Amino acid sequence: MSEARRLLTGRGLVESPRWHADRLYFSDWSAGEVISAGLDGSSEVVARVASLPLCTAWLPGDRLVIVSSADGRLVCPEPDGTLTTYAELGRPGWNDVVADGRGNVYVNGAGFDPTSGEAFRPGAVVLVTPEGSVRQVAEDIAFPNGMAVTPDNATLIVADSYRHSLVGFDIDAHGELSGRRVWADVGAGVPDGICLDADNAVWYADVPNQRCVRVAEGGAVLRTVSLDRGAFACALGGPGGTTLFVTAAQWQGMTEAEMVTPGSGEVLTVQVDVPGAGWP
Repeated sequence: MSEARRLLTGRGLVESPRWHADRLYFSDWSAGEVISAGLDGSSEVVARVASLPLCTAWLPGDRLVIVSSADGRLVCPEPDGTLTTYAELGRPGWNDVVADGRGNVYVNGAGFDPTSGEAFRPGAVVLVTPEGSVRQVAEDIAFPNGMAVTPDNATLIVADSYRHSLVGFDIDAHGELSGRRVWADVGAGVPDGICLDADNAVWYADVPNQRCVRVAEGGAVLRTVSLDRGAFACALGGPGGTTLFVTAAQWQGMTEAEMVTPGSGEVLTVQVDVPGAGWP
């Protein structure tokens, strides 16, 4: 793990890193907290949401939206600590979220509850428009995980963990998706959270293989960062956009009472050559 440095330790299932306004935001699913951290390792809780998963996105205009999976909502934290509803998603069971530069929000979810042993069903992606409409825009993603949007707002990339691939979609002027394709086959990789860089490469976090991998469109591996625990998500940010922030923890299993070893959650940093681009 020589490439990675520890920024924060002693957390639970840490996920959804997002660089915004010179701060790193991430979620501790075990604690039900969204946390803001500085590069000096200081941190503070900015929202509490009893939800698992607990993923976040920043809207244009600096508003934070949070997936409240259990009650099927997107919520926004207010200065007084309360949560207001941004959108009703219609059912529980949502996972990752990304907002593009036009204010379109994409939310995905599995078609089954993997924590309860429920029978497999493929998942989907819904679009929440700035006007508030909610509609499904993609289906048959075996297990949807991390998502990213290119800086021109033209392409959505979705990690399909079960099919070991990154799936690309064209985004039209109304936020609708078309042109589905395998953006990258990652072989034995199990992509979880993802982010984009300025060379149109994707970094993906991989829990079972305990690593983060940078891949080009088509699947060529450009760099691998090996870790000593599962990597759940990654984001680019920091000065110049060349710090890769990785949320990692010791994985125990989807159906375990504690999916990660308590206290094993860490936020790690890795210096990279190509800065981040697009969203998140």
